[in-house]
Amino acid sequence: MNILWLGHGSFRIEIEDQVILIDPWLTGNPMIEEAQYDAALAGVTQILVTHGHGDHTGDLDMVSKRTQAPMAGIYELMGWFAEKGIGNTTGFGKGGTISCGKVAVSMVPASHSSSVATDSGPVYMGSETGFILKGEGHVIYFSGDTGIMADMDWIGDYYKPDIGILSAGGHFTMGMAETAYAAKRYFDFRTVIPCHYRTFPLLEQDAAALAKGLPGVDVIEPQVMQAITL
Repeated sequence: MNILWLGHGSFRIEIEDQVILIDPWLTGNPMIEEAQYDAALAGVTQILVTHGHGDHTGDLDMVSKRTQAPMAGIYELMGWFAEKGIGNTTGFGKGGTISCGKVAVSMVPASHSSSVATDSGPVYMGSETGFILKGEGHVIYFSGDTGIMADMDWIGDYYKPDIGILSAGGHFTMGMAETAYAAKRYFDFRTVIPCHYRTFPLLEQDAAALAKGLPGVDVIEPQVMQAITL
């Protein structure tokens, strides 16, 4: 399995028979260069979307057209994109599971907000979410944008993820110290990969506090388009 960070909250995960993009935001993302777009989008089989904010959905029209990959996310958000003629969409809900080839994808709660920008202002789009991905003997918890929440207790207990891809930049989501607290209290991760950080000066710039708070856990600071092989 290869996990590649595209910058910010965007990832490419090569797992089983799938190449899954989660929240692919490329244009306007200062972490990834235009010359890297083709490699980021090559061979994509599925797009997953955690919530409606533009730094997670702003490129869905372009990405879906270039990859021809279906996209899935919470029902209301997928319905909105379907009405706009954007993408081949599947809407499902928290607690639900879909099959993406050999990979099982379950939707779990997050604690944030979800809207899309329109000419008339923001339109709220169902709930913000995270995902559980199961494949190749691993269970990945992709937190999406979130603060600490009690739901992490049952998510950790029920799914028992060994890999956490966790928002950790602060201001809009958990910061590094909060992410370390949540990971230690609610989960038994072997590997933690922080995200939603370094993109802008407003966000945290390194994961030192996260690594310090999780002794014995492999905390990997991702580099854009450099594969983390697990």
